[in-house]
Amino acid sequence: MIGVAPPAYDPAAPTTANTLPVGAPATVRAYVVELFRRHRRAFLLLVSVNTIAVVASMVGPWLLGGLVERVSDGVADRDLHLELTIGLFVAALVVQAVFVRQVRLRGAMLGERMLADLREDFLVRSVGLPPGVLERAGTGDLLSRITTDIDRLANAMREAVPQLAIGVVWVVLLLGGLVITAPPLAAAVLLALPLLVIGCRWYFKRAPAAYRSEAAGYAAVAAALAETVDAGRTVEAHRLGERRVELSEQRIKEWTAWERYTLWLRSVFFPFINVTHVMILSSVLLIGGVFVLQGWIGVGQLTTGALIAQMLVDPVGLILRWYDELQVAQVSLARLVGVRDIEPEAGDDQLTPEGRDVHADRVHFGYLEGVDVLRKVSLEVAPGTRLALVGPSGAGKSTLGRLLAGIYAPRDGRITLGGAELSRMTAERVRSHVALVNQEHHVFVGSLRDNLLLARTDATDTELWAALGAVDADAWARALDDGLDTEVGSGGFALTPAQAQQIALARLVLADPHTLVLDEATSLLDPRAARHLERSLARVLDGRTVVAIAHRLHTAHDADAIAVVENGRITELGSHDDLVRADGAYAALWRSWHG
Repeated sequence: MIGVAPPAYDPAAPTTANTLPVGAPATVRAYVVELFRRHRRAFLLLVSVNTIAVVASMVGPWLLGGLVERVSDGVADRDLHLELTIGLFVAALVVQAVFVRQVRLRGAMLGERMLADLREDFLVRSVGLPPGVLERAGTGDLLSRITTDIDRLANAMREAVPQLAIGVVWVVLLLGGLVITAPPLAAAVLLALPLLVIGCRWYFKRAPAAYRSEAAGYAAVAAALAETVDAGRTVEAHRLGERRVELSEQRIKEWTAWERYTLWLRSVFFPFINVTHVMILSSVLLIGGVFVLQGWIGVGQLTTGALIAQMLVDPVGLILRWYDELQVAQVSLARLVGVRDIEPEAGDDQLTPEGRDVHADRVHFGYLEGVDVLRKVSLEVAPGTRLALVGPSGAGKSTLGRLLAGIYAPRDGRITLGGAELSRMTAERVRSHVALVNQEHHVFVGSLRDNLLLARTDATDTELWAALGAVDADAWARALDDGLDTEVGSGGFALTPAQAQQIALARLVLADPHTLVLDEATSLLDPRAARHLERSLARVLDGRTVVAIAHRLHTAHDADAIAVVENGRITELGSHDDLVRADGAYAALWRSWHG
């Protein structure tokens, strides 16, 4: 059966998830060791309690073997000590029951604590990643790791890890008991070992890679679906529905192919293990029977050995079952701890800007190796200047904005703030000086107050209302039944896209950075509302350096300077009036905007 070829599956199924790395074996091992080190007292307590339970479980076979031995020797009924034997047997059962309950309780507690640690470690590490890494990761891969991989690990942490520890201790003690009570039969148990090793080597040689491919395939499915939903309006506008459906179906086909393959592996492996269980008991009975006939062991020893051999079936099956579960969990664990393989930012926390001027010097940048989105971009933005970046879609405006905000580091060239290179500063230091508000915004589940306090945790209610007023959001916010305590987000008060964007802008007011990058910050508002909000923001942003990226050219009209970005280069730079008189690319855009 082991020689059967695996079922056909699509070799194009992805074997790794996009962008975020999968943890190397050394990383996974180091994290597992760290987890056990944190919980070593609970683990040692679990092993100790399990040891008592297993020893108690062997009292019954030992008593029964002794009883059979005395009966076979023709001992009189009055000398069998049945009352004492029954009393010890009942006492052993009670001890076993009590400690088995403790084993389950302690195992569940240990699993939950390790799972809680894993969730917290992943969240803390993910939040601490450089912003550019998270942006490149996309929603699909992150979502699958936070949800599916955590769910897969939950069962392993709650059950597999404690049960494996229990199973290993169980097997060791049973084998030890067999060696003590019936030494010749211990070798008979080992006859099944070669068969067990062959089956395990066959299965575990194929299973880890298959499970990794299965997990990566699911991540690809999640990514395709999430991207389609997020860009639903664009998909509909460009009539891309059929193409996106085909892509999703292809990803699902690849994923289910790996699902079927892993199921086939299990359908071969587990029946094979059942054969080894039968072989263990059969070898003990057959060989033990020969030993009894030869007079090498007694009938009582054979009885005890047979019962212990039968008891070995459960822990061996337990180990193999949960080890298989750990194959799935190991893949999920590798995906979760993979963020540890990302080098932390090597920024200098002591590096402080000596001024507020922003300077880009011959900057090159690209998302893919050898393909630059920006080329030879040089730009100076004086403190307090309002600079507008305009140009056709895909020209590189948003990319340049992210570089100026310190989200990305240039491949070549330098971007400095007050003479300090942004790429050498820590993210926290950069965020204290520069803030980015883009077209994407998020409302977290919680109160309106909690959503605003993300920007500044020590802000008072008066300051929160002032920030909402600065972005013209105080009117609808005060109309809410519970005011700042109103629950918003999923399951709470449903905010419109415009209101959600106003909350994002209110956070910006509270953060109070001196340099701002606004990437279509008012894109979800209608033109009249957007114009009104921008006028309100103008009062708040007075005196700050503002880099605004927008397709609405009235924003450019009000700016101190305008940079036209085309094909990754700045082709024009000047005021609105100067660029209109120059009759270049900006003048053409302006005429097109005004019909």
